[in-house]
Amino acid sequence: MNDFYPQRIVCLTEETTEILYLLGEQDRIVGISGYTVRPPQARKEKPKVAAFSTAKIDKILALEPDLVVGFSDLQADIAAVLIRAGVDVRIFNQRSVTEILNIIVQLGAMVGAHARAAALAGELQAEINRLRALSDAETRHPLVYFEEWDEPIITGIRWVSELIEIAGGRDCFAELAHEPLATNRIVHDPSEVVRRAPDIIIGSWCGKRFSPQKVCARPGWDTIPAVCNGHLYEIKSANILQPGPAALGDGLRALRECVEVWLQEQPQ
Repeated sequence: MNDFYPQRIVCLTEETTEILYLLGEQDRIVGISGYTVRPPQARKEKPKVAAFSTAKIDKILALEPDLVVGFSDLQADIAAVLIRAGVDVRIFNQRSVTEILNIIVQLGAMVGAHARAAALAGELQAEINRLRALSDAETRHPLVYFEEWDEPIITGIRWVSELIEIAGGRDCFAELAHEPLATNRIVHDPSEVVRRAPDIIIGSWCGKRFSPQKVCARPGWDTIPAVCNGHLYEIKSANILQPGPAALGDGLRALRECVEVWLQEQPQ
């Protein structure tokens, strides 16, 4: 049977690489993002041809891809150059949990793995449903402050905010989560975090290690319940800021673990 699906795919971001590996379609991948860490074997097996907002166009073209997949307006310039060069490009723009599940199914369909993609999305949805049911049954829900970057302070994007709610918490900057641009999620006055008094602080500083000591040393932050009670945690950015299976799997589980530790310390 002829395979009319793309044979030479370049993935400009990590989540599409992970999806294709989970679907058993990794042999179609000929190039990946240099930031890819999931799955680990991808870094060993595939040429790295892109960062995030930049790419090695000459190397991508040399790979003769029949499909390039990427994420968001931040890669629009890369996409435009490749399209002008005659390359088929698909840019996804998933920002919510539902949209992440949708792109798993869409990408699966694009490589002929419809059933496997639907099964993967179904497994992730089942875990989401299980944790949401636990949360709904609980009477206490910690206020969670998620920090995506420290200078300037940037709060969590939409899928992170939704995952916090699914895990049993409440995002203390939920009103900013729907802003797709990080610049619109900047907390210009750090004392606003103090005023909102989160029970849990989670850091995921994309590209560098989270420093609880630095956070605790901010003026006035020593009065925040999360700081007073030692509820500061790091979730690796590869596990939570990648809008793909990682966030819905390891990222969600890590959020739930933080909530459960907090719940265990609450008076009965």
